Amino acid sequence: MFASKIFKLTGVWTLAGALLLAPAWAGAGERITITGSTTVLPIAQKAAEVYMKNNPGVAISVAGTGSGDGIKSVIDGTADIGDSSRDMKEKEIKLAQSKGVNPVRHTVALDCIVPVVNPKNPVTNLTMAQLKDIYTGKIKNWKQVGGLNKVIVVVSRDSSSGTFEVWNKMVLKKARVRPDAQLQASNGAVGQAVAGNKYAIGYVGIGYLNPRLKPLTVDGVVASPETAMDKSYPVARGLYMFTSDKPKPAVKAFLAWVKGPAGQKIAKQEGFVPMK
Repeated sequence: MFASKIFKLTGVWTLAGALLLAPAWAGAGERITITGSTTVLPIAQKAAEVYMKNNPGVAISVAGTGSGDGIKSVIDGTADIGDSSRDMKEKEIKLAQSKGVNPVRHTVALDCIVPVVNPKNPVTNLTMAQLKDIYTGKIKNWKQVGGLNKVIVVVSRDSSSGTFEVWNKMVLKKARVRPDAQLQASNGAVGQAVAGNKYAIGYVGIGYLNPRLKPLTVDGVVASPETAMDKSYPVARGLYMFTSDKPKPAVKAFLAWVKGPAGQKIAKQEGFVPMK
């Protein structure tokens, strides 16, 4: 699992924001387009690969463009499935309905958003209050939280990210991120930035943990399938695929497969928490 996660951090498709699994010249048959969250991307990518192998008449394209874009694509009808690491906002639901789209949420896995540091950083735990103070700029030195006397380099997702929106709501309580934070467009980019800086801190979905990153406990709780399921981990969330309420048969069949035993096995293999 670790080897695959390192590939995701360094692979071109994550940094570029998209991976097309089915070429434009694919033969006639059913086509499914998926776009959205870079957190959900590993699940969608692997699920599409396996599903197409087992169903040769189906061509699936998958892109990692951010949760907001995934939701927008379903609303606009430019994608069949919109991946998202956050729930839809009320204004997005109203916009969809104004366009004759009734969005449906499909939970495909659970996740923990994990604060990560460089493995050389001696800090092992931060409280929710400390995380908020670090990201808003109240705490600026690792010494203030039991670490070295070094300035903290804050790495964050950009505001279009579903991961950022969940972090902003649950950790920052909607306070502003410090203005000098390094904003990254994907989980992979955050991981790269933290792995390359001994004094950096970032946050990624649990499926993006790898040996180049040191996960921190939050309020003494380890991010794990168990703590995600029982909600004892303070920054746990669902991962979603959105569709209209009238998906075409091929989309309906694919989603049933993703939420079934085979798809949930893939979610687990990719480091996330299966629903069952």
